[in-house]
Amino acid sequence: MTNKETNDISYRDLYVSPDKIYPRQVNGHFARLRILTVLLLLGCYYVTPWLLWNGDQAVLFDLPARQFRYFGVTFWPQDFIYLTLLLIIAAVGLFLFTTIAGRLWCGYACPQTVWTETFLWIEEFVEGNRNKRIKMDKGPWNFNKLTRKSTKHFLWVSYALFTGYTFVGYFSPIRELGLNLLQFNLGPWEWFWVLFYSLATYGNAGWLREQVCLHMCPYARFQSSMFDKDTLIISYDDNRGESRGKRKKNSDYQLKGLGDCIDCNQCVHVCPTGIDIRDGLQYECIACAACIDVCDNVMEKMGYDKGLIKYTTEVEEKTLGNEKTLFFRPRTIIYTSIFLVVVVAFFYLISNRIPLDINVLRDRNNLYTESFSGEIENTYTVKILNMSQKKQTYVLRVEGFNTIKLEGESEFEIESGEILMLPVRIKIPGEQLTRRSNDIQFTIQASGEEAYKAASAAKFLGPKKK
Repeated sequence: MTNKETNDISYRDLYVSPDKIYPRQVNGHFARLRILTVLLLLGCYYVTPWLLWNGDQAVLFDLPARQFRYFGVTFWPQDFIYLTLLLIIAAVGLFLFTTIAGRLWCGYACPQTVWTETFLWIEEFVEGNRNKRIKMDKGPWNFNKLTRKSTKHFLWVSYALFTGYTFVGYFSPIRELGLNLLQFNLGPWEWFWVLFYSLATYGNAGWLREQVCLHMCPYARFQSSMFDKDTLIISYDDNRGESRGKRKKNSDYQLKGLGDCIDCNQCVHVCPTGIDIRDGLQYECIACAACIDVCDNVMEKMGYDKGLIKYTTEVEEKTLGNEKTLFFRPRTIIYTSIFLVVVVAFFYLISNRIPLDINVLRDRNNLYTESFSGEIENTYTVKILNMSQKKQTYVLRVEGFNTIKLEGESEFEIESGEILMLPVRIKIPGEQLTRRSNDIQFTIQASGEEAYKAASAAKFLGPKKK
């Protein structure tokens, strides 16, 4: 073979399209757990935007109004600290969970896994089981194949559109969105995100599937940095399973030098990423445990002990169970400590959150004004935001000196979500000012609500003392 032919073959192998994977559905303990998880997560996703709280949508990211409503609590851009803490909790929680349990997130709760599972259910419902799907794809196009393929993609597209509609319903009131959608009266951004999210769902869950996990998701690449010898993994027991070979039930296979693995390849047929777990731990494994369920079913039929493929750890695998897995180890202790500290901080801040914000801006064009009576006057603009979900009456006060006067409105009403810009003048007798720049504090409090109180520091300027 010439060098040119070798290069041509290598080039073709490099760019060859991967074979389509036809995962077979399996019954078992972990399969039922995965189905329950998928239904629970999808139920939360599709039902949540329809929930009402005091007549309003319970969960709504209202971007034009710059507020996030969550079951009677309204968060504003000023509450960005809470979002930051939530992201830290999610990140540290993922690190902790991965260190302890491996890639269970990928196998049970990842959105790509959840929606791919539902698309596979639709595909199996329309086209049949694994063998029927393979036979249909290899066969010629006819009326039956065209009908089933068209029905499958129609259901896929419909489901994806409903998913995109629900996604936008978290940012635009979903009931109004539905009416506008029926009338083809959506705004350009609403149309864009409904169609974009629908296309992403249809493409990722219907066509790309495992390719997202293998080539697009970064989690599979850096997960190894969080694994250690005590991390939970799915593993095939080589000592028990090898050598593989076919045999009849109740035959004395051990006399032939065979292990418990009957080489049925069912573990490969059920794998959503198409790997053979018997080749060892691979980054493509998403720890869905489908291979465990199907292998346990085969072992039960053959009359062998279950657990040829199982959840285990490297330390138990290498020591044949003589050394136990350690939960409390330096890595998990550090992650758990950080996780608990951030969670406690988050709930402490939430429980002490005041739905009120005040910001004071001093008039920089006029440093101060001195009256004939010797009073020094500064002017300010007080910006007050009512972050509660009802109209409130507020009282404004100013502190910092024994004698200090607030000229202007001191009691007023503010609607929910409204920002009030209030000009005020502060007067202080000149003899009380010992410095050119002095500290004062504006306080705003809801009438009848002792806990609804916020303050903002400000500077009061006077003449330079000799």
